[in-house]
Amino acid sequence: MNAPEPSLQVSRRPSRRTVRYILILVGCIVMADALVGDRGFLAMLEARRQYRTLELSLAAARTENMRLLDEARRLREDPEAIEAIARRDLGLIRPGEKLFIIRDTVAGDAR
Repeated sequence: MNAPEPSLQVSRRPSRRTVRYILILVGCIVMADALVGDRGFLAMLEARRQYRTLELSLAAARTENMRLLDEARRLREDPEAIEAIARRDLGLIRPGEKLFIIRDTVAGDAR
């Protein structure tokens, strides 16, 4: 009897080099996603910048709110503040005061 000839077997397992390349590719994809993905590093930096901007805006709004509350309190309680607003915004004067309106004239328009 003849001995059976050894058949050439093709290995179905991937080589170490192929596995290494696949792992490197997957690692690069994961790193890229961590950098620019929806919850990546760049998105985190943008969210921090927006947070600081909103924090400054909130502080400015709170300051303005405190100023307006103080002005409202003064207008309810302080007669001098009410008079100042009436004079400034409405052009009102006290009884007995005289109003003088001074206008600039153009050099050739002397009458």
